Amino acid sequence: MSDSTTATEESPSAEQQRPDGGTIGEQTGRPNHVETAEEIDWRGWLLVGAVVVSFFIIPVLVLFIPQMSGLIASLGFSQRQAYLVFPMIPAIVLGLISVWAAVSTQVK
Repeated sequence: MSDSTTATEESPSAEQQRPDGGTIGEQTGRPNHVETAEEIDWRGWLLVGAVVVSFFIIPVLVLFIPQMSGLIASLGFSQRQAYLVFPMIPAIVLGLISVWAAVSTQVK
Protein backbone atom coordinates (compact mmCIF):
# COMPACT_ATOMS: atom_id res chain seq x y z
CA MET A 1 0.00 0.00 0.00
CA SER A 2 1.22 3.43 -0.79
CA ASP A 3 0.34 6.46 1.24
CA SER A 4 -0.22 9.52 -0.87
CA THR A 5 -0.76 12.84 0.81
CA THR A 6 -1.99 15.89 -0.97
CA ALA A 7 -1.66 19.42 0.26
CA THR A 8 -4.97 21.09 0.87
CA GLU A 9 -5.55 24.73 1.50
CA GLU A 10 -7.03 25.53 4.83
CA SER A 11 -10.02 27.81 4.81
CA PRO A 12 -9.79 30.74 7.18
CA SER A 13 -11.48 30.31 10.50
CA ALA A 14 -14.29 32.54 11.70
CA GLU A 15 -11.98 34.82 13.70
CA GLN A 16 -9.89 35.56 10.59
CA GLN A 17 -12.91 36.83 8.65
CA ARG A 18 -13.34 40.58 8.12
CA PRO A 19 -16.75 42.21 8.47
CA ASP A 20 -16.91 42.85 4.71
CA GLY A 21 -16.61 39.15 3.94
CA GLY A 22 -12.91 39.06 3.04
CA THR A 23 -10.18 37.40 4.99
CA ILE A 24 -7.41 39.10 6.93
CA GLY A 25 -4.38 39.61 4.71
CA GLU A 26 -6.38 39.22 1.51
CA GLN A 27 -5.85 41.85 -1.15
CA THR A 28 -9.04 42.85 -2.90
CA GLY A 29 -7.71 45.72 -5.00
CA ARG A 30 -10.29 48.05 -3.47
CA PRO A 31 -9.10 50.87 -1.21
CA ASN A 32 -10.65 51.23 2.23
CA HIS A 33 -11.09 54.97 1.80
CA VAL A 34 -11.22 57.07 -1.36
CA GLU A 35 -10.33 60.74 -1.12
CA THR A 36 -12.07 63.26 -3.32
CA ALA A 37 -10.12 64.64 -6.24
CA GLU A 38 -8.56 68.04 -5.79
CA GLU A 39 -8.35 70.68 -8.47
CA ILE A 40 -5.10 71.03 -10.34
CA ASP A 41 -2.81 73.61 -8.74
CA TRP A 42 0.06 75.61 -10.22
CA ARG A 43 2.45 72.64 -10.00
CA GLY A 44 0.12 70.63 -12.19
CA TRP A 45 -0.17 73.44 -14.71
CA LEU A 46 3.61 73.75 -14.76
CA LEU A 47 3.81 70.05 -15.57
CA VAL A 48 1.18 70.43 -18.32
CA GLY A 49 3.18 73.32 -19.79
CA ALA A 50 6.37 71.25 -19.74
CA VAL A 51 4.57 68.40 -21.52
CA VAL A 52 3.27 70.77 -24.22
CA VAL A 53 6.74 72.21 -24.77
CA SER A 54 8.34 68.75 -24.84
CA PHE A 55 5.84 67.12 -27.18
CA PHE A 56 4.80 69.95 -29.50
CA ILE A 57 7.23 72.87 -29.56
CA ILE A 58 10.58 71.05 -29.45
CA PRO A 59 9.70 68.60 -32.27
CA VAL A 60 8.75 71.57 -34.47
CA LEU A 61 12.08 73.22 -33.65
CA VAL A 62 13.90 70.01 -34.57
CA LEU A 63 12.24 70.11 -37.99
CA PHE A 64 13.70 73.56 -38.59
CA ILE A 65 17.29 72.81 -37.50
CA PRO A 66 18.63 72.90 -41.08
CA GLN A 67 17.17 76.38 -41.62
CA MET A 68 18.58 77.61 -38.28
CA SER A 69 22.19 76.65 -39.02
CA GLY A 70 23.46 80.20 -38.45
CA LEU A 71 21.77 80.49 -35.05
CA ILE A 72 22.94 77.02 -34.05
CA ALA A 73 26.52 77.83 -35.07
CA SER A 74 26.41 81.04 -33.02
CA LEU A 75 25.45 78.93 -29.97
CA GLY A 76 28.53 76.77 -30.56
CA PHE A 77 26.73 73.62 -31.76
CA SER A 78 27.02 71.69 -34.96
CA GLN A 79 23.86 70.47 -36.65
CA ARG A 80 24.46 66.95 -35.35
CA GLN A 81 24.85 68.20 -31.78
CA ALA A 82 21.69 70.28 -32.12
CA TYR A 83 19.70 67.16 -33.08
CA LEU A 84 20.85 65.60 -29.79
CA VAL A 85 20.66 68.61 -27.49
CA PHE A 86 17.27 70.09 -28.47
CA PRO A 87 15.25 66.98 -27.48
CA MET A 88 17.46 66.17 -24.48
CA ILE A 89 17.02 69.46 -22.62
CA PRO A 90 13.20 69.36 -22.38
CA ALA A 91 13.31 65.65 -21.51
CA ILE A 92 15.55 66.38 -18.52
CA VAL A 93 13.46 69.39 -17.50
CA LEU A 94 10.22 67.38 -17.82
CA GLY A 95 11.66 64.63 -15.65
CA LEU A 96 12.83 67.07 -12.97
CA ILE A 97 9.50 68.92 -12.90
CA SER A 98 7.47 65.71 -12.68
CA VAL A 99 9.53 64.35 -9.79
CA TRP A 100 9.38 67.70 -8.00
CA ALA A 101 5.59 67.96 -8.49
CA ALA A 102 5.04 64.40 -7.25
CA VAL A 103 7.21 64.84 -4.16
CA SER A 104 5.82 68.27 -3.26
CA THR A 105 2.17 67.14 -3.43
CA GLN A 106 2.55 64.15 -1.07
CA VAL A 107 0.53 64.27 2.10
CA LYS A 108 2.72 65.24 5.01
